[in-house]
Amino acid sequence: MDWTWYFFRFDGRINRALLWQALLIVALLAGLLGIIAQVIWVLEGTTSSIKFKLNFDFDFGLDDLFKVVDPRAYRSLPSADRPTLILKVLGTSLFLWIYLATAIKRLHDRDRSGWWIIPFFFVPNLLFHFRGLVLWGFLPDADWFVLFDLAIHALWLWGLIELFIAPGTSGSNRFGPDPLAGSEDSSVSAASPAKSWDQQSEIEFVPPSAGPPGGMHVKRGA
Repeated sequence: MDWTWYFFRFDGRINRALLWQALLIVALLAGLLGIIAQVIWVLEGTTSSIKFKLNFDFDFGLDDLFKVVDPRAYRSLPSADRPTLILKVLGTSLFLWIYLATAIKRLHDRDRSGWWIIPFFFVPNLLFHFRGLVLWGFLPDADWFVLFDLAIHALWLWGLIELFIAPGTSGSNRFGPDPLAGSEDSSVSAASPAKSWDQQSEIEFVPPSAGPPGGMHVKRGA
């Protein structure tokens, strides 16, 4: 498999298994970055132990991306150490690109335009943070927000089903060939029985002559 195309390009299609695989890889990378940050804290004396934590998040752990609209994030920014901040910026940028590349190819597998990533990912996550602002008292509470909150969760659930659960379209579509077609063809050819013995091609009837008696003989070289 072309890993550069898999992680960083937006053309073509991938199936559900490859999107789940990307989620696992990103979770491992996020865990590795977390360990590096903890090592830096140990060297600086901020903490005395290292803990490994692996989180599986359907938005690839990109919560920091939406903290741009959260006033609470700016209050804690001056106290953040520079190495951790750099790791977060680099990690968030990398994970966002991988998520967009793999999720858009998965939308193509569903025969949907890549622009569906906006209602399936950006809108719900952005509104989830506005929901947090209401719960924390930064925005006024209102009765209408209950229905609005249900709509946000419904949109997020729809995107979750489309990306991670629903099967792709069978055969080629406007975005490319079926990613499962190659594996299915190879499995069918491997499971197909051996070619049957063609008796007619290896047996011939010899007419009677002065030599050996006529009848049925096996072809020479067969």
